[in-house]
Amino acid sequence: MLGLPDPIRACLFDLDGVLTQTAKVHKAAWRQTFDDFMRQHDPDAFAPFTDADYNEYVDGKPRRDGVRDFLASRDIRLPAGDPEDPPDANTIAGVGNRKNELLLRQIDEHGVDAYDGSLRYARAAKDAGLLAAVVTASANGEQVIGAAGFADLITVRIDGVVAAREQLRGKPAPDTFLAGARALGVEAAQAAVFEDALSGVAAGRAGNFGYVVGVDRVGQAAALRERGADIVVQDLDELLEMS
Repeated sequence: MLGLPDPIRACLFDLDGVLTQTAKVHKAAWRQTFDDFMRQHDPDAFAPFTDADYNEYVDGKPRRDGVRDFLASRDIRLPAGDPEDPPDANTIAGVGNRKNELLLRQIDEHGVDAYDGSLRYARAAKDAGLLAAVVTASANGEQVIGAAGFADLITVRIDGVVAAREQLRGKPAPDTFLAGARALGVEAAQAAVFEDALSGVAAGRAGNFGYVVGVDRVGQAAALRERGADIVVQDLDELLEMS
């Protein structure tokens, strides 16, 4: 049904890059944040933040994990700081809050676009009686889901706010996806994970979910398969054609 194995009863959708086109906005906010930081930190050693850096170190992860992992790749280590650190604080939390400030500004100015194929698929899933959750590292999940038109199609939201409250490890650990399955009342084997991030696909495989769908928006199909995707599509409505 819907291009999924018969035992699947629930869909666990990542948000940015799977349902919504906010991944490009996230990437732009990260690039500005990191480039500005590194120019100030060591102008002589400056090398810009790249798409490859985004895919490897940041995409799909909780914000502070992404800051820590990318800066570590450049041999930069900062104190963790406090979640409430101001955006100009030279801490992992401060750099992350700087990025979020830029992101929210972009969303306020330009709104949120959904992928049309993902909207069609989510509606078809609901009509077919499948349960649906959004599982995202973003702390802005509620706002983005509503702005993109998915609010009536999603039963459960496991986002950065929920993960912090419940102390769930971020992707590539499977904790947030497992929490989504529990909230929907299904076993991992009865749920399909839909992910565009390498870390998210790895989380789906680590959680022993019934099916892992890799969504290739940036030309990394081979890497998604290597991390554990059972199938890779460029848009979710390709799955409707397999039904």
